[in-house]
Amino acid sequence: MEPSLAIRPSGGNALATFVIAHGAWSAGWAWKKMRPLLRRAAHEVFTPTYTGLGERRHLVDRSVDLETHIADVVGVLTFEDLRDVILVGHSYGGVVATGVADRLRDRVAHLVYVDAFVPIDGQCLFDLLPESMRADLRDRAASQGDGWLVPPNALPPDTPDADVAWIGSRRLPQPIATFTCPLRLAHQQASLPRSYIYCARRAPGDIFQPFARAAQAAPQWQYFELDASHNPHITAAPALAAILAAIAATSATNA
Repeated sequence: MEPSLAIRPSGGNALATFVIAHGAWSAGWAWKKMRPLLRRAAHEVFTPTYTGLGERRHLVDRSVDLETHIADVVGVLTFEDLRDVILVGHSYGGVVATGVADRLRDRVAHLVYVDAFVPIDGQCLFDLLPESMRADLRDRAASQGDGWLVPPNALPPDTPDADVAWIGSRRLPQPIATFTCPLRLAHQQASLPRSYIYCARRAPGDIFQPFARAAQAAPQWQYFELDASHNPHITAAPALAAILAAIAATSATNA
């Protein structure tokens, strides 16, 4: 049974503020289904778009890398004066969110990985992929992206036709430097409350299973599984919103 969206954090004004670090080739628009669900549960949600993607596509150039995308999200937390946020990283956004939490540890109350990479200091996204996938991304950048832009991956096969049509032209090539730039961390994050949401509807041997299993085995992590493929914010938004609301309730209780 899915958790109810009626779940609320305890405390009169202890409603959660979610900040989303979206995945590769995506943007804030991809979380359009999630925003009303979380707000209906009395939470606030910010869905910033990284430089060079979505409505910020006009800013793309070869200099855009992982640090650029970390700075994009850091800027939202700083200029919106957001504190005690639940920072959610999806897929590639797990690398971005890890960097944001390191830069603004005093503003992040809980770090959530949604079918996401969980890097350590010095790793880039390519370090977290098998060589065959790295080679494919490089080849596609060379043949279709002038050597520096990586075209989007294919969508999961269970993505509904209406969502494929919606997503279609909105997913954009992404600078390969965002995948090759190493993440630099200045602080230990062991004390930061963390959750992992694993999307279990996929073929064996997927690239996120090692991160999910590590989180499941770690006592300091909350672990959830979702009957969805890789983009639950699009294909299973109510179920994902319910899990995030449950995490917010636990986070508020433990604050």
